[in-house]
Amino acid sequence: MPNLHTLDLLSCDEALTLPGLLQRRIEKTPDAVAYRQFDAERQAWKSYTWREVGALAGRWQQALAQENLAPGERVAVCLSNSVAWVCFDQAALSLGLVVVPLYPTDSPGNIAYILGDCGAKLLLDGGEQWALLEPLREKFPALQRVLCLDGEQEASAESGIAVSSVANWLPKQAESFRNQVSDPQALASIVYTSGTTGRPKGVMLTHRNMLWDAQAVLQAVPGYREDVYLSFLPLSHTFERTVGYYLPIMAGSCVAFARSTQQLREDLLIIRPTNLIAVPRIFERIHAGLQRQLQERGPLARWLFNCTVDIGWRRFEAEQGRGKPPGSLQQLLWPLLKRLVADKVLARLGGQLRIAVSGGAPLSQPVSRCLVGLGLPLVQGYGLTEAAPVVCANRQINNIPTSVGEPLPGVEIRIGDNAELLVRSPSVMRGYWNRPQDTANVLDTEGWLRTGDQARVADGHVFIQGRLKEILITSTGEKIAPVDMEMALCQDPLFEQALVVGEGKPYLAALVVLEYAAWQLFAASLSLNPSDPAALQSSQMQRALLDRANRWLEDFPGHARIRALYPTLQPWTVEDDLLTPTLKLKRAQIENVYAEQIRMIFNKRPI
Repeated sequence: MPNLHTLDLLSCDEALTLPGLLQRRIEKTPDAVAYRQFDAERQAWKSYTWREVGALAGRWQQALAQENLAPGERVAVCLSNSVAWVCFDQAALSLGLVVVPLYPTDSPGNIAYILGDCGAKLLLDGGEQWALLEPLREKFPALQRVLCLDGEQEASAESGIAVSSVANWLPKQAESFRNQVSDPQALASIVYTSGTTGRPKGVMLTHRNMLWDAQAVLQAVPGYREDVYLSFLPLSHTFERTVGYYLPIMAGSCVAFARSTQQLREDLLIIRPTNLIAVPRIFERIHAGLQRQLQERGPLARWLFNCTVDIGWRRFEAEQGRGKPPGSLQQLLWPLLKRLVADKVLARLGGQLRIAVSGGAPLSQPVSRCLVGLGLPLVQGYGLTEAAPVVCANRQINNIPTSVGEPLPGVEIRIGDNAELLVRSPSVMRGYWNRPQDTANVLDTEGWLRTGDQARVADGHVFIQGRLKEILITSTGEKIAPVDMEMALCQDPLFEQALVVGEGKPYLAALVVLEYAAWQLFAASLSLNPSDPAALQSSQMQRALLDRANRWLEDFPGHARIRALYPTLQPWTVEDDLLTPTLKLKRAQIENVYAEQIRMIFNKRPI
């Protein structure tokens, strides 16, 4: 691992605004590498210095200035993570425009709604979405210009929307990037919450909101100029945007843009990042992959793995001052186990990680215990878009993996009615775009933000206990937090995804997506033909799956048991509008798609 020691931080007061941050970074370290990106034409990775990024952003700035958009008008960006995303964002912000990030994987209907709701005048598209959006143009009448990054599309649509390719729109040369805004409290971005139910709301974030949050994160988790980030969470997600984009500019770090989720494993080995920012689903997939491999190996391999995790976890707890160190025999075994097991697992992640951060949703205890035990420097944090977004984070020297850590410096928290976590800080949003009543419902006159999350505080750490709105109440009056049960079920490599249902019913049931390779092995173990569709719904399979599921729920109260389930091999995806872009379940949509199956499992007698 490289010697990480160069503190080269820019402060909020130096930067004032987000484009001011970029300009100060260009001035301070012009020749340091800022970004790495794969060039598909050359089939090679290309590096960009801060000076080169400034020159590119200057071209975007000049082209945008010629669109004659007034400060405060909205421009939308629907791109994969890239240098172009950064340059467009910085150029727009430097002209006082308000950037509205969109998920490239989002449904055309949802994107059309957002474009119409925010009144976007200009859209930067990767080149694929516009063909799907154009038939919906009546939903976003304010749009005047569409820029397509890829392709040679160059036309003026009948609706009056000018469509241009970026290559023809950008000037060949321009003056270097120059920031033209100085008000930290000016609106910088409207970020639409992905939302698991209902229409998304536009969160209004100022320059100060995001700058302050990035600075507070760096005070809790130091960043260095030598750090290398691998960016793969969408930049349209505030977690990635603040911590994986603005924060590295503040620290002078390098960011490499991953090619795709499918190529993430290869990119980790090529880029060898020091910092990894991810949602729990990424770590759950790593854990599930390890468990599948162990099932295919012999008892000795499984014993070595479990022994490594157990000793590694004890070492971690002792280092944190919470337990006794491993015994002498385990201490002697550790160097061998580390070389045979732990180092090989960490090598798949590049072998250079000094910190991995999980946020955006709860990380289950078995996953964190396993990965931490293997030596992954994993910390969990907590935040929400309305707080730009980070509120709490574990520090590496005071890391309680079951918690979301301590509040960032300058963040105030308190516990309100129904154990709801309340937050107040300079990063809290201005409000929801054009929704004064919704704003008043979550943000009081003293600046306290209602998070909607239930929490408790112990030893200075915050422990999230569930969502206020994600509670099932059965017909017997029992209250159940379904997310906790779903996380427990998905510890089993057989269960790729799970949704617990039972609102108003006498018992609980579950929809489960089975991992295909694991399903084949499981079916064969029951002497069932995995190629026969009837095998999936057979009573024998139902009983076996139910027994297996409930073994993972043994630590839950008696009423939190699954008494019926519906298995499927069809994954729930973002493209099907069954997951949010951050891979959270869209409960209402899934229940709607599977309404008939849910009706059937509750109509028949439970097993």
